[in-house]
Amino acid sequence: MKKKFYSLVVLLFLVGSLFAQDRVSSLNLATRSEVIARHGMACTSQPLATQIALDILKKGGTAIDAAIAADAALGLMEPTGSGMGGDLFAIVWDAKTQKLYGLNSSGPSPKSLTLDYFKSHGYKFIPAHGPLPVSVPGCVDGWNELHKKFGKLPVKEILQPAIQYAREGFPVSELIAYYWQLNARILKKYPGFADIFMPNGKAPSKGEIFKNPALANTLELLAKKGFREFYEGKPAKVIDKYMHENGGFLSYSDLANYHAEWVEPEHTNYRGYDVWELPPNGQGIAALQMLNMLENFDVKSMGFGSAEYIHLLTEVKKLAFEDRAKFYADPRFADVPVKQLISKAYAKERLKLYNPNRAARYYPAGQPEKGNTIYMTVADQYGNMISLIQSNYRGMGSGMAPAELGFDLQDRGELFTLKEGQNNTYAPGKRPFHTIIPAFITKDGKPWVSFGVMGGAMQPQGHTQIVVNLIDFGMNLQEAGDAPRIRHDGSSQPTGTKMRDGGWLNLESGFSYDVIRKLMQMGHRVRYSLGGYGGYQAIMWDAKNKVYYGASESRKDGQAAGY
Repeated sequence: MKKKFYSLVVLLFLVGSLFAQDRVSSLNLATRSEVIARHGMACTSQPLATQIALDILKKGGTAIDAAIAADAALGLMEPTGSGMGGDLFAIVWDAKTQKLYGLNSSGPSPKSLTLDYFKSHGYKFIPAHGPLPVSVPGCVDGWNELHKKFGKLPVKEILQPAIQYAREGFPVSELIAYYWQLNARILKKYPGFADIFMPNGKAPSKGEIFKNPALANTLELLAKKGFREFYEGKPAKVIDKYMHENGGFLSYSDLANYHAEWVEPEHTNYRGYDVWELPPNGQGIAALQMLNMLENFDVKSMGFGSAEYIHLLTEVKKLAFEDRAKFYADPRFADVPVKQLISKAYAKERLKLYNPNRAARYYPAGQPEKGNTIYMTVADQYGNMISLIQSNYRGMGSGMAPAELGFDLQDRGELFTLKEGQNNTYAPGKRPFHTIIPAFITKDGKPWVSFGVMGGAMQPQGHTQIVVNLIDFGMNLQEAGDAPRIRHDGSSQPTGTKMRDGGWLNLESGFSYDVIRKLMQMGHRVRYSLGGYGGYQAIMWDAKNKVYYGASESRKDGQAAGY
C-alpha cells in the first residue's frame, strides 16, 4: 500500500514537472514583467485596492495614507483575509529620518477569560471558531498610529473610496469568490455572518456585485470621529453587547484600553543585505534564523530547484520552527531570547544537527543562552515605503459578526496553547503567538525591497525563499515571487503539538522528476500541492535610476501598478 501511495505521488509530480523543467533550468520564471514607475507604486492582492492606493498617492498622500485606504477597501473586497475585526503589523521606511519603524497592532485576549475556564469546561485546544478564540482587533488602532506618525491627508479623504465601494458595490474577483464560498459553508451558522456576507442566502460568485452598507456606516463614523471611535465609541459598545449575548468574553473595557505598540524591527545581515522582521509575538525572526543557517552554505552553486538546495532549505526550516514553537510568544509574558536566537553563533550551533544526506524526522528545540491574510506594500513620491500585513487568521475569522457593523471578528486566540508552563500558554490580556509578518530589506542603510508573503506558517518559509531568489539566484523582483515554491508542514506547532514523523514536503509543479525522486530517497515525505504557498507583493527601489519596481504574483487576484 505504501509503495502504491508513493508511486501515485511520483506520477502527479511527473505530470506537473514535464511542462516546467525547461522553465526552471533556464531560470526564466516570471509570469509577467515587473512594473516600473517614478513617482509611486502600490502592490496589493486586489486590483481595485491597488487603484485606490494610486489615487491617494496622486492626491499627494503618503505611502502610509495610501496603505490605510487600500486596507480599508480590502476589508470590504477581500474579507476572506482581512477586515477591521483582525490584527495588523507594519514596517515603515521614513524618508525624513532615513530609518525603519515597526508597528505591532495585534490585540490581546479578553481580561475576563481565564485558563481555568478552558480547563473546567474540558477544552484541550481553543476552538477555531465561535466566541472563544476572539481577541481584541488591533487593525483600526494600527491605522490610527500609522496615520498620526506618517499620514498627510485627512481620515475622511482616506476612507472615502472604501465607503463609496461599500455603498455602491463592487464585482467580486475570482479567487476571493472561491475562498468566500468555502468560508461561508463553515461560518454561516454563527450570528450575523450570513446577514453580512451571504446576501440572498449565498456567498457571492465571481463577477457578482457585493454591497456592505453596514460597513459603509462604520467607516463613515470613523471618518467623522477618528479611528479611536472604534475602541471608545459605538462600535466598541456594539461588540460588547453582541459578544455577551452570544457566549463571548470580549468587552468594552478590553477595546477601550487597547493601544498598538511601536517596536524596533530585528534584522540579520545576509550576504551584505540587511533583512528586517518584527520581533515576537510574531514569527518573523524564524526567517532570520533560517537565513543565518543558509549563509553557511554556497547556495548559489547548488542551483535553484536542486535536491541539495531543497533539502537544506527544508531542514533549516525544521530547526527554526522547533525554536518557534518553544520560544516565540508575547514578550510581556515570556522571556523570548531574540538576540540569541538570531545570532550567527547560534545558527552554527543549530547546524551541528544537520545531515546533508538525510531528512530528519524530528529536531529538538535549541538552548540559546539567556531567550489566510492580506499583504500590501506602497511607495510614494517622497521616498517613504510601507510593508503592511493584515489578517483575521482563519480566512474570514471566527464567524462572530456583529451585523450592525459589517465585519467579522478574528479567531487569532486559537493559536494559544492550553498546556501550562509554556511561553505561549493562554493568559488573560496576553497577545497570542502570531503568524502574520511584514518584511523589508536594506542595503548599506538605504531601502531596497519592501515585501511580504502571506499564508500562515508559509510566511517565514516564503520570506526566506524570496531573499534567496533575489540575492543568491539573481532573480528579478517578479521572477522571485513567481518561481515555484516549497512548503514544509510539520515539526512542532505554536500550540505545543509535536510531530515526529518529519512532516510533509509540499512542492509546486515546476520541479524535475529526478529532483523529487532524490528527495524521497533522502527520506523526505514529498507530495504535490496546488495551494498554500502564500501571496507575494513587493516593491524595489532602484537608487541608480530613481525608479520603483513593483511585483504581484499570479497566485492571487492582485496587481502591481505605479505612475
